Amino acid sequence: MKKAILSIAICAIALISTTNANAQEWAPMDKSPMDAASHPVNWRNADKLVKVIYSRPQLKGRSLDKLAPSGKVWRTGANEAAEITFYSDVLFGGKEVEAGTYTLFTIPSNDEWTVILSNQKNVWGSYFYDESQDVERVLAKVKSLSTPVEAFSIVFDGEDDSAMMHLGWANTLISVPVEKAN
Repeated sequence: MKKAILSIAICAIALISTTNANAQEWAPMDKSPMDAASHPVNWRNADKLVKVIYSRPQLKGRSLDKLAPSGKVWRTGANEAAEITFYSDVLFGGKEVEAGTYTLFTIPSNDEWTVILSNQKNVWGSYFYDESQDVERVLAKVKSLSTPVEAFSIVFDGEDDSAMMHLGWANTLISVPVEKAN
């Protein structure tokens, strides 16, 4: 009888230990999910010109200026600063940029946004933005959208080795041309 009770106790401890060892703590869903935009848009095309990885904050009744303050460097999304990869040398807003991965910062304002390519990597937010790491800065005119965009979005359109990168949020749209350098 004692052996049977001891055997059951050992099995119960083993079962509890196994259950606890396999238990997994999953992080909650991110409120600003990560996304990617590329050109060409066809995901199966391995010969891309450009790809941006960014997180998509939502307005949720807040103003654009509260989330991306005018005149201040913004991470261009949420969480980690957006990263942009050019798979060949390009003209970004008419300026020559070598193939590679850069951090994409912006400085919003009412009439135009400054779009910044930076050599900084693995940056959370824009708290440690370092202007000395800027590769290029281009200006993009603000256009007003008739239908507001709730979640910050980046999309590309264009053909072959020439695209327009559009950043839209709230009633604001800015666009920067990206084309393969010759």
